[in-house]
Amino acid sequence: MHGTEAPSDWVRRWTPLIPAVGPVLDVACGAGRHLRWLREAGHRVVGVDQSEAALAACAGLGELVCADIENGPWPLAGRQFSGVVVTNYLCRPLWPTLLDSVAPGGVLIYETFAAGNETVGRPARADFLLQPGELLRVCAGLRVVGYEDGFLDDPARFVQRIAAVRELPHAAAPARYPLPVRG
Repeated sequence: MHGTEAPSDWVRRWTPLIPAVGPVLDVACGAGRHLRWLREAGHRVVGVDQSEAALAACAGLGELVCADIENGPWPLAGRQFSGVVVTNYLCRPLWPTLLDSVAPGGVLIYETFAAGNETVGRPARADFLLQPGELLRVCAGLRVVGYEDGFLDDPARFVQRIAAVRELPHAAAPARYPLPVRG
């Protein structure tokens, strides 16, 4: 079942940027690998997924919402989050909603498959693959603090990923976004 594997290295790397003041949303959360990680990091979590079975595996982790976010109304209308996490999921019509869900000072952490993945496996349809620079264009209104677009070996896949902050308006001093040290 999707969501039982280890948390994404990208999500783990950028989690420290998420402010502790509000809940963190995991979109298409599956069985909760990132809900667990974020909760262990001290965050209140909200997970949304269309699978009741997947959400059952997340029982007790936080607020869980079962909804078909591609074909129904956005179930969290009007709410904003300290962090919005999306991995291995792409629904372009939801981008405005996802971006609006990032609170001022909040962080978007997004990682999914990119063009080229069709040469090594699934997904292979262009509808499910980001085009070069696509996440940068989508996040043009946010401050990008981390971005990668390339190939990973294990398992073989092409990915694009971004960590971006909705900066606070009228900040008295420049914000300091600590860059994680990779070892």
